[in-house]
Amino acid sequence: MKKRVLVIEDNEQNLYLVTFLLEKNGYGVSAARDGVIGIEQAAREIPDLILLDIQLPLLDGYAVAKQLKSFDKLARVPIVAVTSYAMPGDREKAIESGCSGYIEKPINPDTFMKQIENFLGRCSDGKDDA
Repeated sequence: MKKRVLVIEDNEQNLYLVTFLLEKNGYGVSAARDGVIGIEQAAREIPDLILLDIQLPLLDGYAVAKQLKSFDKLARVPIVAVTSYAMPGDREKAIESGCSGYIEKPINPDTFMKQIENFLGRCSDGKDDA
């Protein structure tokens, strides 16, 4: 069965690139353009992975991650911050808010899919309970 990824991203170009890479590699992709819609879609769809921009309209990615992790049915879904925030402490802030990991923008198309597969692998092999 095809893995499903929800991309919560408001930038059209970033959304296009991430969607293209994921679909090219056999993933199903759905998208939300702001945090509120992203939370609603995640609760409805229960994706295998959520890629979350931090700078979003309405709710920032940190608030979105905290809310997503408060739902029992989403607690084990990995959330990966995909963001241009690269200052000291930003990665830690993303992890503290509930993200499983962090990918810096601009994404590198040569390594992006390996990063995605690593996050999905952690979830599906039962080793994410550490």
